[in-house]
Amino acid sequence: MDENVKVERVISAPADTVWAMVADVTRMREWSPENVGCEWIVEQQGPVVGARFRGTNRNGKKTWKTVSKVVDAQPAQSFAFDVSATGFRVARSEYRFETQAAGECRVTETFIDQRGKIVHWLGGVISGVPERLEHNRAGMEATLARLAAAAESSAT
Repeated sequence: MDENVKVERVISAPADTVWAMVADVTRMREWSPENVGCEWIVEQQGPVVGARFRGTNRNGKKTWKTVSKVVDAQPAQSFAFDVSATGFRVARSEYRFETQAAGECRVTETFIDQRGKIVHWLGGVISGVPERLEHNRAGMEATLARLAAAAESSAT
């Protein structure tokens, strides 16, 4: 399907602070309205290329798990991971951080849909969301709003 969703927000906190919050995937449930938890798996843990983590997501009564692999981790600049479910590619999630005026950064979150037709259909059944892109846009906007609230409150 290969479709993208991109949202941006300027956050009144330094890029390195906001990057550290995003790259600590164990905190993702604090930002994402759909994620209920992430945990690092295998021996290499933390925001480094090659590290893997398991995510648990919920939409209403539907819950599902994913496994993600970090593919980009440059402090204060970028963090990205590939998401799969039951061995099938689902998406790539990317975060980019650009320093703005003193003490601010622009965060860009991108969802790159990598599902084939079968996984697209199954994903709708499993998650209860047949059309993922607009659902994700709303979730991503909420994620960045929550991230901004947390980062800005700790920056003051």
